[in-house]
Amino acid sequence: MAEQVEDVSTLPLPDAFLDFLRQNGLDPSIYAASHSTPRYIRLKPGCETHLVEIEAEIKCKPIEVSWLPNFYHLSPDVGIASTKAYQEGKIYGIDAASGAAVVALDISPGDHVLDLCAAPGAKLCMILDILGCSGTVTGVDVSRHRLAACRTMLQKYTLGDRCRLFVADGTTFSLIPVRVCLNSKSYKAAAEEQLEVYKEWTSRRPWKERKQAAKTRENGASQFFSQIQDPELIFYGRHSGVVGLSKCEVFQSVNNHELLQYGYDKVLVDAECTHDGSIRHVQKFEQWGWATLQRRVLDAERTDFLTILQLKLLTNGFRLLKVGGFLVYSTCSLTLAQNEDVVEQFLSQTASAELLEIDAAKNWPCKSSRIPKTIRFDPLTSSTSGLFIAKFTKLAV
Repeated sequence: MAEQVEDVSTLPLPDAFLDFLRQNGLDPSIYAASHSTPRYIRLKPGCETHLVEIEAEIKCKPIEVSWLPNFYHLSPDVGIASTKAYQEGKIYGIDAASGAAVVALDISPGDHVLDLCAAPGAKLCMILDILGCSGTVTGVDVSRHRLAACRTMLQKYTLGDRCRLFVADGTTFSLIPVRVCLNSKSYKAAAEEQLEVYKEWTSRRPWKERKQAAKTRENGASQFFSQIQDPELIFYGRHSGVVGLSKCEVFQSVNNHELLQYGYDKVLVDAECTHDGSIRHVQKFEQWGWATLQRRVLDAERTDFLTILQLKLLTNGFRLLKVGGFLVYSTCSLTLAQNEDVVEQFLSQTASAELLEIDAAKNWPCKSSRIPKTIRFDPLTSSTSGLFIAKFTKLAV
């Protein structure tokens, strides 16, 4: 125990943050390993033959992560952003714990997947890589500029063919997967009625559309995100199901009963949080200044707001899930309030929700959390950033 205290005392963390950790039942010593936690990369499927040249370029041998396919760990001080392999879309920068959240979804060929908090896009790309030439992915995020970065990632990694992206409030998003358009018209019928239908997406949008988007941004610039009403479609691939449909078909609303049958097969809710479990994020505060940490992490009002938001995101994501589908809820916070407390409140008010064992976790370097079947990653236990994961299914009740 004395050794533990000594490790904590050497951490470059302010007393206020250490108090925050203790108040939330977290052992501050988990951050003692923060500067030795490896950097992780994911190799794009099909790029295995490039490993030797990647090693030569980064001057570090990528070590395969035995419990997570296509993941490798590097020395923590190795940078990848300026490498040819990263710029050419052969590797992704993504923590292994984040990859585990995607694996927990148990994605199958042909699935229609919703990523309700999609930005900045590493998990979105992993979902698309797993699906390959089947299914579809709908990415949603409240931040337009962050979702635009997702779009750039899709183009860089040539993964956009089966994806559509909506700027929208994840707590109210209501659009169904594109596998079904209730009462949809054929392309020919739509043309005969002179309805505007979506053609193949191009980055060069019509003048009328650009003007409307600019007006929308101008009107919404000073508004808080919870006031966002209508989703904005900022990208769709050729086989995302959008091409050939009219706007009313893409944006059709359905009732909760129809969602039970026509909802998404899999839903990922990687909710906004205080990021206190993200090693890379916490290390940034050393450069940004600890006053920023006070505002973004330690402020009690912000934490209270986030727990309300997280419950709303989880509740809406589950509403959009079809019966028998899987939903994964995750955060990179390690606090009970943003994880176990949210899950318990959600379960208490959702009779059709059932927690599931994460089968793959039997081979993961993680530990059980306070609630059976939910798991936690942390730097000391897992040699990854911190992450909480819970998996649900929807019952027919």
